[in-house]
Amino acid sequence: MFAPETLLSTQATVDSLCMEFTAGYLIATLIASTVGFSLFLYGKKQARVPQLVTGCVLMVFPYFGGGAWWIWGFSAALVFGMWVAVRRGL
Repeated sequence: MFAPETLLSTQATVDSLCMEFTAGYLIATLIASTVGFSLFLYGKKQARVPQLVTGCVLMVFPYFGGGAWWIWGFSAALVFGMWVAVRRGL
């Protein structure tokens, strides 16, 4: 059977892996995924690789995000990187 110490450490591990679904986190996830889906559709229709890749990443990464501020920051960095890529002719 399990020793009490093992059970406590297992519960602490499970608690550390759980996400907090706050209102800010859910709104950030919804907005980032919506922008990603829009960029994905635009990139697919226009055959534009930067928009397509950025859209895919924006749709998927919120599932792995740690918090609302992390999602906002990473989204802004991705969109800025896409803007730079488009301005340079990719």
